[in-house]
Amino acid sequence: MLLLAIDTATVTVSVALHDGAEVRAELRTDESMSHGELLTPTIARVLADAGVSPDELTDVVVGVGPGPYTGLRVGVVTALTLGYTLGVATHGVCSIDPLGFQVAQECRPDSEFIAAIDARRKEIYWARFDVTGRRIGEPQVAKPGVVAALGMPVFGRGGYLHANDLDWREGPLDPSAGVMANLVAAGQAVELPLEPLYLRIPDAVPQSVASIAGKA
Repeated sequence: MLLLAIDTATVTVSVALHDGAEVRAELRTDESMSHGELLTPTIARVLADAGVSPDELTDVVVGVGPGPYTGLRVGVVTALTLGYTLGVATHGVCSIDPLGFQVAQECRPDSEFIAAIDARRKEIYWARFDVTGRRIGEPQVAKPGVVAALGMPVFGRGGYLHANDLDWREGPLDPSAGVMANLVAAGQAVELPLEPLYLRIPDAVPQSVASIAGKA
């Protein structure tokens, strides 16, 4: 297995190459709002660092969100394009899952916890996890006050940005493509359809024929 992992659900562009046994190379950028410009050269750098050419890949996995519309679209479209042109297997994973798993492994919480990423608009994307890092239920988007009412510790950048309202704990801030690759390679990932998981309607939506006709 030579698995390329991609996540663009947050301000971070994260890319990793996994050989079935371990992560061979991983790179993360932190330039917000530049996913379209950063993803392709980041992939090229990771492949070069691992000494792998694109036609050697056997799998591509991408974090499908939740996350902002533009960033998610960049990652998912890139994964779909690579899968189609290279003829390799593609996998979709909830972007919060690797964050929750990494928290469980590194921070060792002694109770259920919440992993959260920034959703902007003074909201967070969040999901609940057990102490092993297994997600409980579906990811959601909500105001910090709604999550605070659950009375659980919160990890991740979503918690960090709203630390005054939440019981935020130090730990990993953003999803890691390397952790996501580990989950898929070990058969521990909960796979999702390879399409963006927005959880809310994008700001820019096409007008319906009816609405256009009504203005005529």
